[in-house]
Amino acid sequence: MSINRRIALAGALLALAAAPALAQKQYGPGASDTEIKIGNTIPYSGPASAYGIIGKVEAGYFKMLNEQGGINGRKINYISLDDGYSPPKAVEMVRRLVEQDEVLFTVSTLGTPSNSAIHKYMNQKKVPHLFLATGASKWNDPKEYPWTMGFNPNYQSEGKLYAQDILRTKPNAKIAVLYQNDDYGKDYLKGFTEGLGAKASTMIVKAVTYEVTDPTVDSQIVTLQASGADTFFNITTPKFAAQAIRKVADIGWKPVHYLNQVSASVGSVLKPAGLDKSVGLISMQYIKDPTDPKWANDAAMKEYFAFMKKYVPDGDPMDGSATYGLAAAQLLAQVIKQCGDNLTRENVMKQAANLKNFQVPMALPGVTASTSPTDYAPFQTMQLVKFDGSTWQGFGEPVAVK
Repeated sequence: MSINRRIALAGALLALAAAPALAQKQYGPGASDTEIKIGNTIPYSGPASAYGIIGKVEAGYFKMLNEQGGINGRKINYISLDDGYSPPKAVEMVRRLVEQDEVLFTVSTLGTPSNSAIHKYMNQKKVPHLFLATGASKWNDPKEYPWTMGFNPNYQSEGKLYAQDILRTKPNAKIAVLYQNDDYGKDYLKGFTEGLGAKASTMIVKAVTYEVTDPTVDSQIVTLQASGADTFFNITTPKFAAQAIRKVADIGWKPVHYLNQVSASVGSVLKPAGLDKSVGLISMQYIKDPTDPKWANDAAMKEYFAFMKKYVPDGDPMDGSATYGLAAAQLLAQVIKQCGDNLTRENVMKQAANLKNFQVPMALPGVTASTSPTDYAPFQTMQLVKFDGSTWQGFGEPVAVK
């Protein structure tokens, strides 16, 4: 065999040997050697527009990563649309993202009603429906809905956490409940009722609802005060939470006041309600609070404030929804890193379901994200907190409640 033939043969063999490595790159819709297309819908307008900061923070975070070279060398194309906290609008926007924009997956779609409206669609289309900005218990159902994964600790578990605290500290409490009349509100109430156990029917003396289209919840608060309740569980989204806190104080009602975590932002809820009127509120945390001075020298918090100043200059860095948005983006970045060069929808879901004690920088120390193919709940540890007029103060030990 001539030397030229040998060289040609050797080259061919090398090419064949390299072929499997080249073939290892696998892409689904929206992914390529240079880009990963991600979809999001969130209420930039409407009754839950206070949550719009989440989308702005995620957009800023991906812009920062892109300037640093992207993730595994690929830039993130983050497409975020306004759904107005309207389920029909969310359906319209998500169909556009999946069928027209052809995103690889969606992330942080906000609200139980909006996600409920697209739940079956995303699973029928087999599009990863990741890190939903809602804690409804039904998102942790990998058997029936293997393409959907939540982010927040389970609403029912959070409700049980407050119920356990009431049973421990005020076992003869007379409890009033205000809740949003949808799956989100009912999920919290279900967990709270289960947490109270056999005493629920006697301890809950009044429960009333509101609609997201209501202008205020003032009349509901007056009704709850008239029940004679000395304890109040406030299951509301930010606009109505601020109204309820303010009205409770204005009418001179002084219950032990529990506020669901989704409305525990100092910046977007407690400040509008009045910090003085918010003293004594009890809630829970799993993400660092930017108003808490104990994080002043925390490296992750310092990076957060610098990030907000540069990439989200119109956002309030003291808004807890901003730290939430950053935490969700940080966890998503970890999932994408784990995917490597296999950016199919199947592998995105596989990696999201194989998080192992990942410490999200913006999560509380020790509150790590873990998932498995049979358990899609990333966070299950919660810390009870009480508002002192300027910040939330933790009390007791962090607990895991299922």
